[in-house]
Amino acid sequence: MKNFFPEVDKVQFEGRQSRNPLAFRYYDPKQVVGDKTMEEHLRFSMAYWHTFTGAGADMFGSGSAIRSWDKITDPMELAKARAYAAFEFMQKMQIPYFCFHDTDIAPEGETLKETLNNIDEIVALFKDLMKETGIKLLWGTSNLFSHPRFMHGAATSPNADVFAYGAARVKHALEITKELGGENYVFWGGREGYETLLNTDMKLELDNLARFLHLAVDYAKEIGFTGQFLIEPKPKEPTKHQYDYDVGTVLGFLNSYGLEKDFKINIEANHATLAGHTFQHELRLARINGILGSVDANQGDELLGWDTDQFPTNLYTTTLAMYEILLNGGLAPGGLNFDAKVRRGSFEPMDLFYAHIAGMDAFAHGLLAAQRLLETQELEQFIQERYKSWESGIGAKIVQGQVGLKELSEYAMANDQITHTSGRQEMLEAILNRYIVEA
Repeated sequence: MKNFFPEVDKVQFEGRQSRNPLAFRYYDPKQVVGDKTMEEHLRFSMAYWHTFTGAGADMFGSGSAIRSWDKITDPMELAKARAYAAFEFMQKMQIPYFCFHDTDIAPEGETLKETLNNIDEIVALFKDLMKETGIKLLWGTSNLFSHPRFMHGAATSPNADVFAYGAARVKHALEITKELGGENYVFWGGREGYETLLNTDMKLELDNLARFLHLAVDYAKEIGFTGQFLIEPKPKEPTKHQYDYDVGTVLGFLNSYGLEKDFKINIEANHATLAGHTFQHELRLARINGILGSVDANQGDELLGWDTDQFPTNLYTTTLAMYEILLNGGLAPGGLNFDAKVRRGSFEPMDLFYAHIAGMDAFAHGLLAAQRLLETQELEQFIQERYKSWESGIGAKIVQGQVGLKELSEYAMANDQITHTSGRQEMLEAILNRYIVEA
């Protein structure tokens, strides 16, 4: 294994009193929390695109990142160097999984065949590095949004040739995901949406998106890929309105097109807030509908209106996220993928370590607080008491379907003096704060 980060040894757990910026204060992989170790609960994954191909560019400026491997001029040699650097980084960070898009790992060729050959060459290297390190693939996917050929979408393009090209890329991405033992496969419709309805046949585009997903499901069965299929919602950016807007929209789409048994949802925190929801809202909606599959762990900036993909450091958010994940029985075979990038001003290689340590500790802290919340049942007991009227009397009859509007009207006539109880939001928020502080 080559040494791209000689100044860093394996990052270890040192406990909350540590002031070492290259040590975990809360994340102890082997610590048992409830019925699993932290490593089993959290299933951390590194995002290949942000961490090893991201240059620190934004919409207002070129790349700022300093990376030793970027001095390599040959595209394939650069791709190989990134692979060695990535696996060294994951080993030193104790990150057990990674995720990638096909175009993250190898350069585009002049033809589709050349592109796929380039990818296959790096996949062979990945197989060796995975065997050597024990690091596994959480999910794979195909990038069907960056290249100009996808300017009008892929599965939803008005050009049937683009649909066919996208299908070829997904076919290959499914094959390499299976080859690498990937436990999931993600669809993020980066340009599956529209800019204006003045030039859009929405019905055809939605039908074609469903056709595309059905084709992927069929091919997965054909090649024996048994991993979990995931859809990642996002409301906007790059397109003005994307067809996978939020969990509710995706749920309706899956049910409408008979895909509800084949897909779960990969929820990104920053996408939730762009849709006008909290991260917890999206997690809960997916959980109670049985489709919470995996998480892209990041956060946005409330003062900015775009997808900033920051590393998650908000303990309030990570605690509520882990609360939902624990109630879900965990995420496996999904996990917590750091779809996050260091800030443009955090341009040195060491910042990759500091950022991932911050995110891993934030979710470990959240796990500890959420586990204690569930063990004491303080929130659950309050909620149960608040909805107690549905357990007996007229509430139970409504739930059991024993009354109609006539019977309800008669009941209301005789019981028209309503007595409410307080929701006690502020008290509950104080309780939550206490668990976070004491975790």
